[in-house]
Amino acid sequence: MNERVYPLLFAPIYKDYIWGGTRIPETYGRNIDMDVCAESWEISDRPEGMSIVRNGPLAGKTLRDLMGSMGVDLAGLPGPQTVFPLLIKIIDAKQRLSVQVHPNDDSAAQHGGEAKTEMWYVLDADPGAGIFAGLREGTDMPAFRRALRDERLEDVLCTLPAKPGEAIYIPGGRVHAIGEGCLLLEVQQNSNTTYRVYDWGRVGTDGKPRELHVDQAFKVIDWGSEPVVPATPRPMDRQTPNRWWEVISCPYFTVARVDLCAAETLSPGGRGFHALFSSNGTTVIEGGGITEQLAPGTSCLVPAALDSYTLTPKNRESRILHIS
Repeated sequence: MNERVYPLLFAPIYKDYIWGGTRIPETYGRNIDMDVCAESWEISDRPEGMSIVRNGPLAGKTLRDLMGSMGVDLAGLPGPQTVFPLLIKIIDAKQRLSVQVHPNDDSAAQHGGEAKTEMWYVLDADPGAGIFAGLREGTDMPAFRRALRDERLEDVLCTLPAKPGEAIYIPGGRVHAIGEGCLLLEVQQNSNTTYRVYDWGRVGTDGKPRELHVDQAFKVIDWGSEPVVPATPRPMDRQTPNRWWEVISCPYFTVARVDLCAAETLSPGGRGFHALFSSNGTTVIEGGGITEQLAPGTSCLVPAALDSYTLTPKNRESRILHIS
């Protein structure tokens, strides 16, 4: 290992997609020089949006730089590592997103593209806001084609309420769309492959309909997926002064919620990185000779090789989403 390890903060990368709003700067006090901010890429190892360290001795280095110089000491995964495995972002859907699907590992290997399984944790939502996730029971390919032809896709999509504190799991192959009025934290495989099936008649900034990818989508949709149930955090049996909740666990990532009432020391132990998102209150993180304050909306990456770090709540309502 050639680099010093400590909790890393990154400069967010902002995306001004047409369906976004102003909730990210308004909620988290960010000075963003754009009228529409649809997404904030918090931790990203993508050429179209690369995270740059903004704190400590490694300031100015990209996440890809660190993967090259640190490898397993950063990510803690077996074998040679050149690309960080996850992409973590905040999404503000002022308008509903397109109906879309991503390939899973098998369909990506067969048809191309990058596999993408993701989850959404609802940070905030307008009254009545919802999420489309999965197909209604009995919806096969012909039924879906008819609904698409007749522009009645809502008739075949499962609709779930967007409730703050709940999460929705979207494996590759599951048709989905984020409804208007949702503020979400998204954790996903490091991928930017999206196949749009339907865009609600919307036009882009050039006045023309946005590109659809119907043929590609039909090759990767999982027609036999089960009905989607929102994930309500479940208490975890951990001997700590704080309350831990399991949110989502899948082959690509695990997301837990920590309600902090006292200081707690954690150790990656070389097994894997810890990515943190401060969803409520302010938390102080100390480790590797660095002390930082994680205000609401702040993301942090703790390298796998860091022996230990301590989280200390500054507010009674301090809450951290812990991703590993």
